[in-house]
Amino acid sequence: MLLQILSISILMLSHIYAGKLRYLSHIPRSAWLSLGGGISVSYVFLHIFPELEQAQQHLAEQAALAFIESHAYLVALLGLVLFYGLEHKIKTREPQPSEGKSKGVSGTQTGISLFWLHIGSFSLYNALIGYLLVYRDSTVLETLFFVVAMAFHFLMNDHSLYYHHRDAYLRYGRWILSLFIGLGWVVGLSFQISEAATSVLFAFLAGGIILNVLKEELPEERQSRVWPFALGATLYSVLLLTS
Repeated sequence: MLLQILSISILMLSHIYAGKLRYLSHIPRSAWLSLGGGISVSYVFLHIFPELEQAQQHLAEQAALAFIESHAYLVALLGLVLFYGLEHKIKTREPQPSEGKSKGVSGTQTGISLFWLHIGSFSLYNALIGYLLVYRDSTVLETLFFVVAMAFHFLMNDHSLYYHHRDAYLRYGRWILSLFIGLGWVVGLSFQISEAATSVLFAFLAGGIILNVLKEELPEERQSRVWPFALGATLYSVLLLTS
């Protein structure tokens, strides 16, 4: 329990203080953000995806989930597609600079409805991470790897939110995101679900992480850095494989 409390506290604080790291908003993209992207992707491919093999076995044991008994990866793909659809909807509704919105080093100031749509989706995303932390049968080292990967992942997500909704994010967003991590953890302590259902949620999360990393690293205007991304992926892969 103490380890979980410490883990949740670190993840919550990563949101609260991410907005204070203003230098990360510079263009070209901060090397730290690209490094964090590499770490997050490495964790998904070398730790979460192998766990999906076990998830398929759990799903096969549940008659109610027989239709996806061999397709835990399909659930991960579903998570990726849903987050992509949501992000696409937000982008298409986002005002362009030509429409009178200013854009500078710190990013754009978008409408309040887009802000709440963005925050709402990431709040549920964070609650899922906090919820799943309760059901991770992990060693101290494995939990540490999970927390570090998610903290870097949150740093990337928060940078995107700061870029698009600077004032609203600093005033409300970071506190709401932090709160939902804790709420997800509390719900996890209060309500127990089956191992098969946990596997489905974990697979869904994997797809969401991949999409959120790639959407931040690939856009040309971000001028992302390849070598820090590759360094983060390589170093974290070595740690995961040798631990």
